[in-house]
Amino acid sequence: MIRTPSPVRTFVLAAGLAAGGLGLAAGFATAPAHAQSQAAQQGPQELMDSVAKRMLTALDQNRAAIRKDPAKVYPIVNEILLPHFDTDYAAQLVLAQHWRTATPEQRKRFVDALYNALLKTYGGALSDFTADRLKILPFRGDPAATQATVRTVVTRANGQEIPVDYRLRKTANGWKAFDVIIEGISYVRNYRNDLGSEVSQKGLDAVIARLERDGLEVKAPGDAATKAAAGTRPAAGAKPAAATAP
Repeated sequence: MIRTPSPVRTFVLAAGLAAGGLGLAAGFATAPAHAQSQAAQQGPQELMDSVAKRMLTALDQNRAAIRKDPAKVYPIVNEILLPHFDTDYAAQLVLAQHWRTATPEQRKRFVDALYNALLKTYGGALSDFTADRLKILPFRGDPAATQATVRTVVTRANGQEIPVDYRLRKTANGWKAFDVIIEGISYVRNYRNDLGSEVSQKGLDAVIARLERDGLEVKAPGDAATKAAAGTRPAAGAKPAAATAP
């Protein structure tokens, strides 16, 4: 059972709302060249803030259209968020040992299938995200480090505040996020447990085909980000842990 937040939705929640979650297949939009160049020069905290402002502006301009047709959010996410999310590395962490035995074609199909499934499952909810629901906390990391955690706080509908942390790593193209941790629960670790078990039982091709055909089967009442907004808590039994490289 999938118990964790999607990287896309929760990254939007933190980056897109700070002003108040996968290399994908060719054909997805990318950020303008000047935005990519600027991002490559920013630290993790500065990157989060600048992406937040761009995302919130885009959501405000398209909120009504997204509510009518959730697919309207896809190009917004593709353009603004995806260039700053290390999709290949996140997928590698999710598949763990299965990534090492996967062919290049299987790896690419898995990355694309997981991303599309996540976006189709959670994308429409972005229309409800507003600037007053999240704040980015002061950075405590080492500016010279190659990995960093950007800490944020999400305010639930009932006023309760929830810690939402984003793990980023420094790449040749600047800082990129690869994991989201809500109340101590890592999405990478939990997807690794759920999908990894299915891969062991059925094989990677079967899991990829299911994701491409059916998307994600979310048996819980909702993901952690949804529960945060609704004022409920994540599913009991989820193990709090940050992801580690396979």
